[in-house]
Order: sequence, then C-alpha cells, then structure tokens
Amino acid sequence: MMRKKEGIDIVSQIGGITTDEAAMEVFKSKMDANQLARIQRIKNTEVILKIVNAIVMCAPDKVFVNTGSEADRQYIRELSLEKGEEEKLPMEGHTIHFDLKEEQGRIIDRTFYIANPEDLVNSLAKKIQRADALIDIQEKMSDIMAGKIMIVGFYVRGPVGSPASNPALEITSSTYVSHSAEILYRNAFSAFGDQVERLGHFFTNIHSEGLNRPQDLPNARVYMDRSHQTTYSFNCTYAGNTLLMKKGNHRFAVDRSVYENIGKELAEHMFITGISGPEDRITWMTGAAPSGCGKTTTAMAGDHFVGDDLAQMWIAEDGSIRSVNPECGIFGIVEDVNWEGDPKLMECLRHPGTEVIWSNVLIDENGIPQWTGNGEDPPPQKGLNFQGHWEQGMVDGNGKEIPMSHPNSRCTLSNRALGNYSEMNEHPDGVETRIITYSGRDSDTMPPVWVAKDPDHGVVIGACIVSAATATEVGARGVRRQPWANAPFIPGSLGDYMEAQFQFFGSDQIAPDKQPIMAGLNYFLTQGARGGSSQKLLGEKKDVKAWMAWLERRAHKEVDAIETPIGYLPKYKDLKNLFKSKIDKEYSKDLYIKQFSLYIDNIIARIDLQIEAYGQEKNIPQRLFEVLKNQRENLLVLKEKYGPIVTPKQLEEDQPKVIS
Repeated sequence: MMRKKEGIDIVSQIGGITTDEAAMEVFKSKMDANQLARIQRIKNTEVILKIVNAIVMCAPDKVFVNTGSEADRQYIRELSLEKGEEEKLPMEGHTIHFDLKEEQGRIIDRTFYIANPEDLVNSLAKKIQRADALIDIQEKMSDIMAGKIMIVGFYVRGPVGSPASNPALEITSSTYVSHSAEILYRNAFSAFGDQVERLGHFFTNIHSEGLNRPQDLPNARVYMDRSHQTTYSFNCTYAGNTLLMKKGNHRFAVDRSVYENIGKELAEHMFITGISGPEDRITWMTGAAPSGCGKTTTAMAGDHFVGDDLAQMWIAEDGSIRSVNPECGIFGIVEDVNWEGDPKLMECLRHPGTEVIWSNVLIDENGIPQWTGNGEDPPPQKGLNFQGHWEQGMVDGNGKEIPMSHPNSRCTLSNRALGNYSEMNEHPDGVETRIITYSGRDSDTMPPVWVAKDPDHGVVIGACIVSAATATEVGARGVRRQPWANAPFIPGSLGDYMEAQFQFFGSDQIAPDKQPIMAGLNYFLTQGARGGSSQKLLGEKKDVKAWMAWLERRAHKEVDAIETPIGYLPKYKDLKNLFKSKIDKEYSKDLYIKQFSLYIDNIIARIDLQIEAYGQEKNIPQRLFEVLKNQRENLLVLKEKYGPIVTPKQLEEDQPKVIS
C-alpha cells in the first residue's frame, strides 16, 4: 500500500516556508513586478508553498513565471541559445542539444524511489529511505541554482477537463527542459488552479542541471517522492532524467491507478492511434512497447495519430474504455527513422515548417541533422555528434567504430505537425479504445500478431513481454523481462500492479459490446530464427500496418481466426488481402508459414522463465500462473502430436471448428 502525504515533504522541510505571507516576501526578493503579478494569479496555497520552498532550497538569482504565451516561449528559446543549451541549425525552427556523452539515457542506477519504512517498492527498482534522501537532497540541491534563472511552468498532463489528466509543475534552471516542455505538454497557466481544484492533486518537478560536467555525473540523482508526488533531479541533462513530467510523473500516475483508482483507471506506456476500417470506421488502438522498440513507428502506421508513448485510460459511464495522451508532442528516437517506414515523420524532420529540437544526432558540415538508419545518400563523411568531432570510420579507445549518431538520439516536435494528426488528441473524453497490444524486441519466439482468448489472457500477454535491451537505459544489456513495457515506471509491487490490470480489464463496468481485444505484436522476428542464416527481419517494418488492419477487423468480429494455446492467429487469406490493400505488397504463403508456425520449445522456455521469475515476487495473483500453466500443458500436447514446430495448417486441423 502507498499512502499520500506520509512523512516529511522534503522540499518544504528544507525551504521552511509555511504561510502565504512568508511566501510573498520570498517572491518579492526574486521577481520583478511583472513576474510577481503572474505568481499572484495562483491562488492555491499548496501550489504556492511548493514553488516558494523550491526557490528557497535552490536559491536562484531570478525567477521567471512561464505563462505559455508566445512571448514567453520565445524568451525561453532565445535564453536557451544564449546559455548554449541549444544551438541554431540552418532550417528555420530547428535547434540541436547535446547531452553529455556519458549520459545518453536514463540513469537507472542513480534513480530512486523515496520510501517510507513500510512501503513496498517494485523489486526491479531502487529505493532510498526518506531520512537519507533528505540529507542527500539538502546537501546537493541547496543553492544549486545560484547565479541562474529558475523557470516555473504550469502544465496539465492530458487535455484540460479530462478525468484522467494530471496537473504538474515543472521547476527548472534548464532552458532546454523548459523549451521541451512547451512542445511536449499543455501549458495551462490560466487554468492551473481550477484543474488542481477539480482533480484534487498536482505533481511537482524540481530540476537543476548543476554544473553540467562529466565529473558531476557520479553525484547525479533522480529521486521520486511518491507520498508527496514530487520529483528531484540534479547534475544531469538527458531529458529522460530531467523532463520529469514525462516518466517521473508517469510513475505517480501509475500509483494513482493502482492505489487510488484500482479497477477504474490505468496509466500505461502506450501509443494511441486510430485505424481506418470499412465504411469510414475509425477503430482506436493503444499499444505498449519498451522504449526503442517501435512504439512511434507503430503509432505512425495508424491513420489517426494521437500519441506515441503514454496513455491514461479509464472506464467511462457508457461502459467503454477511453484513452487520452498525457502529452501533445513527440520525444522520439530517430535511429532507423526513414522515408520507407516513417514518411509522415520524415516530412516534419526534412521539410521547413516544424519546430524541432534535435538531440545527440550528427550535425554534418552543412548543418543538417544525420542519424543512423535514415537511408539517405550520400552518407555524411564528417560532422559534430554526441562525443565531439566525428569522421567516417572513427573508432573509440577499444577499437569499436563510433556511429554517426547515438542509438538514443531524439527529435522533439509537436503532434500537430504530423500529417495524420487527430484533433481527438485534445478531446477531454478521449478515444474509445477497442484494441490493446503488447510488444517487444523478440527475435525468435512469438508470431507477428496473436489475440488473447479473454481479458485475463490479455493481461498475461502484457505481463510476459520479453525484449532485447535498448539504448534508452545507460548500462542495459541482453534480453530482459519487460512486464507491460511499464516495469521501469511501476513504483509499487508488480503484484499490486498486476491485480489492478486484472480488475480493470475484467471489470463488469465494461459493456460486453465495448470490450476491447488484447493482443501481442512482434515484428522483430529474424530470418535466422526461422531457418535462415541472416539476422535481418523476417518481413519489413511497414508490415505492421497489415497486422494492425487485421486486428481492426478482428475487433469487429469480421475475420475468423485459428485457435491455439497462446491465443488466436490470423488466417492466410485475410492477411494476403490486407497486405495487398493496405501496403500494396504480395504476401507469400511461405512467409506466412514461417511467421505463424509455433516454435513450441521457444514458447515453453519463455513460459518457464515467467513462472520462475514471478514465483519469486510477492502478492502475484494466482490467475497468472493458472493461465501460463494451462498454455504450457496445451503446447506440450501439440508437441507430442506434431513435433517441436507446428504449422498453421496443423493448428487448423487440430481444432473441431473455426473460431469466430
């Protein structure tokens, strides 16, 4: 269990300001008349005390209150260039930001939950006791903004007026962080007090980049105080560690769904996109995948884009599941983004008219951003990248070739710039969600798409994501379990989170005719895993549009499927038609057989991995083990009958009737 406002609020303890009157005296000492008039428009005492105590703790020379006006946004842009946090590029509205070469991802080894003695914390995460965190934050954040300007922003994570949105303060000395926040989130300065009053809570984020030197990184920290819904970050620059409204506040939103609104609401690491179906129908889909595993690509493959990373979901009064995007922009990985797979995103990145903050890409001799996998010719020969001057063929101290761009290079831009942008992104009622998917970088086990037999089996698909590690986390290696692609952002126990999933998707408040289908997606199968010698993909990135189209038809009960122990698989005739109509591609029967044959030993090994790992966790619902053991037993029956590889034809022959 997690209890709010338990234990001391660290920033309030350090700052020591407890009244509006004392707060006003501090504001007068740090703000000119214009800024003072702005802060006086904020009437909520709790919000005021958070801000003033952050000021006292960090001791900036000045405080700038960002109202989100175009004049304020321009001030932040210009200050970022003046400070050197960003540099202008030749294309209008484009800038480049470089993180420290030693900090190109989330610093998971220095990221902690601030815990009270009795708090249960996810076994995959780190925690620190509140008393120890107080000492460290007081030591490292006191006076950290001396000589700097503190920027205070007022945002809402989600459309204003939505029941699942979260108001959030962003308090930072980094102009790059503030500039990014203005693109990625909704500045709601004028509505902030009303939203806090309506929703009954707000999140607070306090960040300083410190001295921004490599030698400071050992002392870099990200602290998340769940009880007081406040994050602290210092001595770091990468947005995943500093733009705390993103994954820091996502963690608080997960807590709210698990411990305050269980069975009614979820906070997920998911894209939201709409798929066009017959007769102008739009079917809305959300999908989870670990960072760097294709969420943006899959979201962009939809016809109506809402979001590529996060989703707040709830059960509406009409019995439907609704979803909103906490963000209004993209902080997207650019490696392998190219014209073939991501044409709408490339239009924004390569043509004038879109404001873009680039990070950690190569800037070539002509000032043009370049990145690995963009597919453009001729490739650049030299330029400036995350580690300094770069030339084709350069190697590091270990003799390893230095890529032109870091694998975690990013682009930050507004959703509205995209050609398939949907205005539903700003609708407070969200979108009715009929498809839920889970995926990861799985090179050798699961088929490209399969649908769960029921909501419980769908929850198990999410619980059992396994994926190759990506460059989004510093020091991550190998193939790892990635429950729901959300585990790094689940503060409490996995058992509590899993129970919330079972209760939500199994809720009797969901209308039977609005129950979404839940499915697995995997377009990372390799040729080598299916009898070939290459490690290239067994298929193409663009194929995901066909898998999504099949799920759209399946959600409306318009296609049959093959029943298997792991769920329902598509039939060849349906995929053949959809490949042709959706991506104008001939889909061969041979490729279908390779992709949708069940490799029994691989799947059983995956099941055994999950049973063993979850068996060591506390409070795991028994329903998970029941589903996995049932799948295992039925897979062994198939293996005994057909051998270790079972083809779709054999699977069809094994069932007495077609499953609709």
